[in-house]
Formats: sequence, structure tokens, C-alpha cells
Amino acid sequence: MRTIVVYSSRTGNTKKVGEAIAAALPEGTLAVSVQEIPTDLPAYDCVFLGFWVDRGQADKAAADLLPKLTNAHVALFATLGADPHSPHAAESLMKAAELLPEGKKPAGQFICQGAVDPKVIEMMYKMFPKGHVHGQSAERDALHAEAAKHPDAADLAAAGAFAKKTMEDIVRGNV
Repeated sequence: MRTIVVYSSRTGNTKKVGEAIAAALPEGTLAVSVQEIPTDLPAYDCVFLGFWVDRGQADKAAADLLPKLTNAHVALFATLGADPHSPHAAESLMKAAELLPEGKKPAGQFICQGAVDPKVIEMMYKMFPKGHVHGQSAERDALHAEAAKHPDAADLAAAGAFAKKTMEDIVRGNV
């Protein structure tokens, strides 16, 4: 089965996760940025597409690619600054899945926390007043500090396990 990992990464978080996924797949599996996708992308049996969450959705580069993925199998992975077990994380994956071509469902989905670009934090703190959910506060600073620790070794191991399970499900016909 011909498989490729494609990612869109702003700070390097999603790239790290994509590389961990590729490392868990058969030797020689490519991991490339959305700017480097091969012209024969439609010929791949399975595409693992990764994105960073931007305002609750796949970032623009990934969002533009999702509707074009007519491959037999597409698995989604993402990074975000928020809690990966939150409703926000689940909704972000769901919104990305909705961008796939009509009737296509993801073969698997994975999301983990990742550091937020300091420029984005600075912009949000300027844009939103203190007291606003996205404004500067001790709680918000603590959330950003926690996100900055990710993706960590456990996140990358979980990404590899996700890739292996997704491929097993595809081979068994479970997706």
C-alpha cells in the first residue's frame, strides 16, 4: 500500500508529529510539507494529512488541500495549543473531516497539543483585553507554558501508535 504523510506546520509541531507518523509506517514512507507534495499525490492509497489548528479549523494550506484528497484512504492528524481532550479539539478535527470530498470519512484521527507561536500569543494579547477568554491572564500564561512543552516524547509515541493502528484498520477493512 502506497502511503504518504503530508503536513502543514507553522512552528514545527505538526512537522514533528508527521515525521513520527512516517517513522511508524513502512520504511521509505515520505513525510513532506504541503508545499512539497508530489504531483502523483492522487496515486497514493493512503494520505496522512496533518495541520495546525487555526481558530478552530485546519490552517488554510491544509484546508485548501482537504477537498482535493480523493485517495482511497485519508487519515487526519493535528496539533493545537489547547487541551487535546477538549471539545475544541474534537470540533477542530470534525471541521477538517467535513472538508474532505463528499462522502469521504477519515480512516483515523489524531490530535495532540503543540506550542503556540509566540507571535500569535502577542497578537491575541494585544487584540483581546484582560478578562477576555483569549486575553492575558495568569491562567492563560500557564496554558501557553504547558502547550510549549508539546509535542513531547509521549505525544510522538502516541502519533506513531495512531499510524500503526490506522494502517491495521485499513488492511483489515475496518475503515
